[in-house]
Amino acid sequence: MRIRSLGVIDDAVVELSPGFTAVTGETGAGKTMVVTSLGLLLGGRADPALVRIGAKSAVVEGRVALPMGAPAAVRAEEAGAELDEGALLISRTISAEGRSRAHLGGRSVPVGMLTELADELVAVHGQTDQQGLLKAARQRQALDRYAGDAVSGPHARYLTAYRRLKAVSAEMDELTTRARERAQEADLLRFGLNEIAGVEPRQGEDVELAAEAERLGHAEALASAASVGHAALAGHPEDPEAVDATTLVAGAGRALDAVRSHDAALAALADRMGEISILLADVAGELAGYADNLDADPLRLAAVEERRAALAGLTRKYGADIDAVLAWAEESTQRLTDLDGDDDRIGELTAERDALRAELSGLAQALTDARAEAAARFADAVTAELTHLAMPHARVTIDIRQSDDPDGIEVGGRLVACTSSGTDEVELLLAPHPGAQPRPIAKGASGGELSRVMLAVEVVFAGTDPVPTYLFDEVDAGVGGKAAVEIGRRLAKLARTAQVVVVTHLPQVAAFADRQLLVEKTSDGTVTRSGVTVLEGEDRVRELSRMLAGQEDSETARAHAEELLATARAEV
Repeated sequence: MRIRSLGVIDDAVVELSPGFTAVTGETGAGKTMVVTSLGLLLGGRADPALVRIGAKSAVVEGRVALPMGAPAAVRAEEAGAELDEGALLISRTISAEGRSRAHLGGRSVPVGMLTELADELVAVHGQTDQQGLLKAARQRQALDRYAGDAVSGPHARYLTAYRRLKAVSAEMDELTTRARERAQEADLLRFGLNEIAGVEPRQGEDVELAAEAERLGHAEALASAASVGHAALAGHPEDPEAVDATTLVAGAGRALDAVRSHDAALAALADRMGEISILLADVAGELAGYADNLDADPLRLAAVEERRAALAGLTRKYGADIDAVLAWAEESTQRLTDLDGDDDRIGELTAERDALRAELSGLAQALTDARAEAAARFADAVTAELTHLAMPHARVTIDIRQSDDPDGIEVGGRLVACTSSGTDEVELLLAPHPGAQPRPIAKGASGGELSRVMLAVEVVFAGTDPVPTYLFDEVDAGVGGKAAVEIGRRLAKLARTAQVVVVTHLPQVAAFADRQLLVEKTSDGTVTRSGVTVLEGEDRVRELSRMLAGQEDSETARAHAEELLATARAEV
């Protein structure tokens, strides 16, 4: 990793080797920034306060070796990242203003993509993770992780039924709690439908009646206009001498017909004149029929206006026109059917809910059984690891229990609370010595014991669900003496199958490392490129002496440091 302008680090490169790497240094030298940097590369929260004072941004770059076909490599390539000779380049930038950017394999990606890859790449553990292990939910997650498919399969089936039960219950609650509102809505719909049914409107009727009312209201003017037009075209029966258009056009046509044989152009005009004569006769006939059929009855006009008023009453309430009113009636009929069918729906949902509760009871029991079987194996494995961590008489057990809930589901003849994770409450218990009553690790374990329990849990996980890299940030806090030696030994064992990075103050732990990195500040209080160095030979002995006695040149401390190194090398 290369770290720039992050906290006390100005510009430094951290080279992590395979196996076990210990990161040491004085308190406040910047060791924790190594952990913070790795957390940023894994999608951790970007805090602008981490940016070094005076710098515009902090940058962390990392190169992660990945075998071809590894899940993380496949997911990264799907996101458009390119691998560089089997390695994935990750970059994270944090501006002093709080903006954050992430790059994966040379491609800009959302920070969430780094988080998605984190579980496949590194397991990070520190003091806060130990506190997390004290929570019942985290202990259940740890057990489920250890159990693998034996629990994940039953849990998936349980979760499907649980979500459906939640959906059914929510729909039932909505139907029952809104019963009054639904009844009021149904009454309003029935009133509207009855009012429309009483009028019995026809589609487009309002348009037709408007046209008829317009015609009836101007009947005399229309009849007069039709009579004048007819007289002009066909003549007036009371005035035989009057000249009309039909007679004139007929005369013109006869004149043209008489000479049409002498000129084709004139013949064409004669044909058109004949067409005009026919058209005039048709219009004259229709005008006569229109005048005869025109109804000027005032009673009919009153009836039309009365009907229009009834239709207008509907359009004021239910739609812009009668077609819209009829559409509202159709939709409301369907809605009323739905509302009237809610009682039937509630019955159906009740039956489905009861069936789901019965199904969920069986699935919850199967999930509990799977966890109980895995819990026995998990507790035995962690207990065995504690034997190697200077706790030979400690015994770890896992308590799986349920809480009574009158509104819960029936499991084992009891009504118990259920959540999306099942009905089980999982608690890790520790009896540190024979005769001691098993107690929750939050109450029964000291700080040093909790550190060792955490390490034992991680070593057990390494055999069932390994990740390429483990990072422990002072997980050995509160431990000393023989227990510290045993922690170093178990970390070395874990490093045989994975890369292990430990930030530690304990020389007993650092002595077991394959490589030791020293983080130290310069005189101006910063960590520069040369501030992270690989310790070898005499330099490593000097650092272990400082860690042992605070005196780098003490002969006694040096002898003890050399003895620690010799012992560790002989056992690794």
